[in-house]
Amino acid sequence: MLLALYGQDEQTRRSFEIPQSSTQGWMSQDSSTLREEGNNHFKAGDVQQALSCYTKALKISDCQSESAVLYRNRAACYLKLEDHTKAEADATKALDVDQGDVKARFRRAQALQKLGRLDQAFTDAQKCAQLEPKNKAFQDLLRQLGAQIQQKVAQLSSTDSRVQQMFKLLLDSSAAASDRQKAAQNLVVLSREDAGAEQIFRNDGVKLLQNLLDSQQEDLILSALRTLVGLCTGHQSRTMAIVNEVGMDRLCGVMASAASTVSLSACHLIQVMFEALTEGMKKEIRGKDEAILPEPSRELRSMLRHLIDMLPASSVSGAGRDSAINLLVKQVPRKSLKNPDNSLTLWVIDQGLKKILEVAGTVPEVKGGPPLTDNTPMSCSVLLNKLYDDLKSDKERENFNKLCEEYVQSDMESKLRAIQTVSVLLQGPSDVGNRTLELSGIMDAVISLCASENISHQQVAVEALIHAAGKAKRASFITANGVALLKELYKKSENDRIRVRALVGLCKLGSAGGTDFSMKQFAEGSTLKLAKQCRKWLCNEALPPASRRWAIEGLAYLTLDADVKEDLVEDKKALQAMFELSEDKTVLYAVGSTLVNCTNSYDVEKPDPQMVELAKYAKQHVPEEHPKDAQSFVGKRVVKLLEAGVVSALVCMVKQESPVLTEACRECIARVILALVERQEDRGLVVAQGGGKALLPLVSESTDQGKIKAAQALAKITITSNPEIAFPGERVYEVVRPLVSLLALDCTMLQNFEALMALTNLAGISERLRQKIIKEKAVPKIEGYMFEEHDMVRAAATECMCNLALSSEVQKCYLAPDSDRLKLLVLYSGEDDERLRKAASGTLAMLTGEMPELCTRIPDTTSHWLEIFQALLLSESQDLRHRGVVIVMNLMQADKSLAEKLMESEALEILSVLAKGDDPKQASIQKAAQRCLDLALEYGLIQSNEGGVNGKTM
Repeated sequence: MLLALYGQDEQTRRSFEIPQSSTQGWMSQDSSTLREEGNNHFKAGDVQQALSCYTKALKISDCQSESAVLYRNRAACYLKLEDHTKAEADATKALDVDQGDVKARFRRAQALQKLGRLDQAFTDAQKCAQLEPKNKAFQDLLRQLGAQIQQKVAQLSSTDSRVQQMFKLLLDSSAAASDRQKAAQNLVVLSREDAGAEQIFRNDGVKLLQNLLDSQQEDLILSALRTLVGLCTGHQSRTMAIVNEVGMDRLCGVMASAASTVSLSACHLIQVMFEALTEGMKKEIRGKDEAILPEPSRELRSMLRHLIDMLPASSVSGAGRDSAINLLVKQVPRKSLKNPDNSLTLWVIDQGLKKILEVAGTVPEVKGGPPLTDNTPMSCSVLLNKLYDDLKSDKERENFNKLCEEYVQSDMESKLRAIQTVSVLLQGPSDVGNRTLELSGIMDAVISLCASENISHQQVAVEALIHAAGKAKRASFITANGVALLKELYKKSENDRIRVRALVGLCKLGSAGGTDFSMKQFAEGSTLKLAKQCRKWLCNEALPPASRRWAIEGLAYLTLDADVKEDLVEDKKALQAMFELSEDKTVLYAVGSTLVNCTNSYDVEKPDPQMVELAKYAKQHVPEEHPKDAQSFVGKRVVKLLEAGVVSALVCMVKQESPVLTEACRECIARVILALVERQEDRGLVVAQGGGKALLPLVSESTDQGKIKAAQALAKITITSNPEIAFPGERVYEVVRPLVSLLALDCTMLQNFEALMALTNLAGISERLRQKIIKEKAVPKIEGYMFEEHDMVRAAATECMCNLALSSEVQKCYLAPDSDRLKLLVLYSGEDDERLRKAASGTLAMLTGEMPELCTRIPDTTSHWLEIFQALLLSESQDLRHRGVVIVMNLMQADKSLAEKLMESEALEILSVLAKGDDPKQASIQKAAQRCLDLALEYGLIQSNEGGVNGKTM
């Protein structure tokens, strides 16, 4: 289905606007002439046009001294336009050629003044005054800078005074507690300013902050941590000093606090420290004070070692342990697998894998283990999975497997810990978990513990059974051996924790056939009964959340059955309960999976019909789709989910800051949002509830498939919504890169098409957006799709190029010698596809108006050029006629010989008819046609005959 472009008429008008002057857009090949032209424009107050002339001259200038003058002049333009960074850069380039260029130095001083770099500005102004002592402008600038520098010194002195005052209050034990707290809070505010942070650091404030960290007052500890965040943010030299002075022992001790706010603040501080140090490693000069520092790899390793040592320590709170795991997840694995160095991961595996597994094997109900939170086992799974995925070779992976197997076998004396460790591995690196599950005695221990009278033993065993039923092969084994046991536990257990887990185990086994309607493990109707019970548990607010969330796990499996999907979306109470529980980090993936199933947004490969027939003939199994998985049913389910508030729930899920929000979980969210925006009429609601904003982080932090799905959803929204409203402010520029990423061979033709349509809309909005698209190297890709065989894709690419051609940078591409770009546009203007003709002829109309030099090349593109343009003039489409007459007008304005060829053809008669039209709707066509005839008269190619035209004077 062809989707309509948002604001198409307005964009078309902008794309095909006729230039006011035939000379506009002319680019001289003489840099001196361009410089003089720029000088004239500058004197006349047309700074933008002067800037354009100087820029063009710089591109063709081959003389160093002349380029220096051009840079100096362009710096003056940038000063007028208040782009002081570019002004400073251009003035510096001029001075690189001639240090005695006093004008360039003065302009650089002015730019540096505006940028706040007063010392450097004063040096330049002083040099100018030395070269020309009587110059009043130089003397005035010196006086201004002197006053500003004195003011800054006074301000720093004032900041110093405020810092000293805060220190005095904090050190005064006799001061009121409220005054000390205010002083601590003021330090936090001061630390966020560069001057304040520097004064705190230089006045030995770090020692004072250490004293606050050692106090027993939560408010003071929080203020100290937040002040340290201000000192460390973006500043490597201060960070290294603080790490060494405060020490990781103290910081980890604070993070180990049982007070969750203190633990989280300490975690945030250490994260900021990691960022400052790792960013500093990428720079030759580290820190804002430009101090040359050694590479901080030693400090980084030391910090990681302290985090690893925290994991099994019994003195560390559950929140502190989760924070340490979270930091390891963020800092250890490579950010990109293209980076060949995974030495940090190998080091952590060597130093800390056993400690991670020790935490993973901890059963909270059994005394003697370190304290855990509900999130800890899942966080361990995520960390183990991240480490395993970061390994590069089979040898490294085999070593990881071996270490895990050795640890589980060594822990077999305590079967409970061994099984708990296997459960965590099954949720993380599942390949490793499956291998450990096959170790001798593990599965037997799981089955036997299920029959234990100890509730904790039963719980661990049932959870292991649930995670073990992940694959059809193992599910069939457990179906044969464990279903009866799970049913027995569900029916007879008096403990809700065991009953709900047994129910989830039955749910998972009942869904082992996946979406294949013909491969169900249980009898007809059994899955519906299980789902009904899950919904009942889910809505029972009397149960603790830890038990209710297991009901979502069950639904995540059962919703592979279309009957269950239909029942769930009808149960608004159950949906609301699920959305509310999604705030619990441990159920994010389960909620995402359930919604993916309900919206059928999972990938399904449709088999070749011929292969299906062959399979039937050979009596092989052929997967069957459930009748209620048809698109009509899916569409209705989506509507009901939207009415229940699914978008708000998804937006909240994206905002979760937790290792549990894995890339796989993000992919689920991206798939669901893509399904929600499939229908054009639903997109406005999704955008209004924050769905568009939620997609932006998903295009950079997800699996490869998740990024593509999120980008496609962005494309659908951008096609039919006003992008500036859907993505307000700077967000609209973040949309460009994911859209360009869809222009790839591994994406489907539909994804290519939608990306082109979305980019067309963006390119019609502003020059800044066009520049962003160009910067992302989209132009060559778009040009490639202009040759695509698919009519709609080819037309969409040409439309996109039409709007991009509003940019002078793209226009210059058509001037390149030995390029077929112009020929392609002329030929496409004569194609049968009306949409393609409109796009191609519109681009021609604009280019020939902006760059008259292109006009003379058109006859060389094809011998049929006259026939193509005449066909445009005779078209039944008013839009095509308008484009045709503008092209002809531009050709005639550009070159008399072209006008002569046109007047010798049937174009004269056609233009005469078009010029006489009296339809107000065709006024623009009539005006352009009349202009063509007027030009012919001026050239003496035709004669006037009482208001008409008569004959050719050849």
